[in-house]
Amino acid sequence: MGTRTGLRRTVLAVAGVSAAVALTTTATASATGTTSTTGTAAIGAAAGNVLTYGSAAGPAVAVGDVFTSSLSGGASVAIRTTAGGSTGITCTTSQFTATVTGNPAAPGTATESLTAHTFGGCTSNILGTTGVQGITVDRLPYNTTVTSGGPLTVGAGAAGAVQTTVKLNTLLGLTTCVYTSTGLSGATSNTDNSITFANQLFSKSSGPATCPGSSYFSAKYGPVKDTSQSGSPSVFIN
Repeated sequence: MGTRTGLRRTVLAVAGVSAAVALTTTATASATGTTSTTGTAAIGAAAGNVLTYGSAAGPAVAVGDVFTSSLSGGASVAIRTTAGGSTGITCTTSQFTATVTGNPAAPGTATESLTAHTFGGCTSNILGTTGVQGITVDRLPYNTTVTSGGPLTVGAGAAGAVQTTVKLNTLLGLTTCVYTSTGLSGATSNTDNSITFANQLFSKSSGPATCPGSSYFSAKYGPVKDTSQSGSPSVFIN
C-alpha cells in the first residue's frame, strides 16, 4: 500500500514538472513571438518581411509585384511657393505606380522602382497665371526605399535626379517651369496604409520669372494596394 502511494506521488510529481515545463515553453514562445513548430514555413512566418499584404502578419509581397495608389479620400496635392503657404498649385487627382525590386526580412529596407506618377485637375493662384496646362514627372523610373520603422524615400534613378515639368497658362501665353529635387521623404502608416509627403522642396532649374523659385510638395496617398494579388489587398510595412 505504501509502495503504491509512493509511486502515485512520483507520477504526479513528474506530471507536474512536465506541465510546468510546457507552460514555461509556451510563455517564452509568446514573449518572443516564436512557436515550437519547426520548418521553413514557420521560420518565415515568425520572421516576416518588410512588405506584406492583407495585414502586417500577412504574406510577403513578391519581387515584381506592382503597387498603385491614388490620393486619400478628401486629400489634394498642394504645390506651394512657400512651405505651408497658400499660393501655388492645387491638384484634385494624383496617382503613382511602383514595382517591388527587393523585400527582405524585417527589420530591413525594401526597394521599389517608381514607374509612373500623374497629376490632374490642377489649378493655380500664382500671380500672372490663368491656369495649369499640365504637370509631368520626368526621368522615371526613380529609386524608392522603405525602411522598417522609418520613412519612405524617393531618389534619383538611372536618368538622373527627381524632376518635374510644370506648364502654366499665363497672361502672356504658355510658360514652362522645370523643377528638381535632391529626393523626397514620406511618412508611412499601417493604420490606413498611406504615405504622406509634407513640404518637400523642389528648386527651379529653368523657366522665366513667372515660375516661382521654389515649390513645396505636399500630398497624402492611400491606401497603397498590391495590384498583382487577387483583390488588390492593402500593403503593410513592418
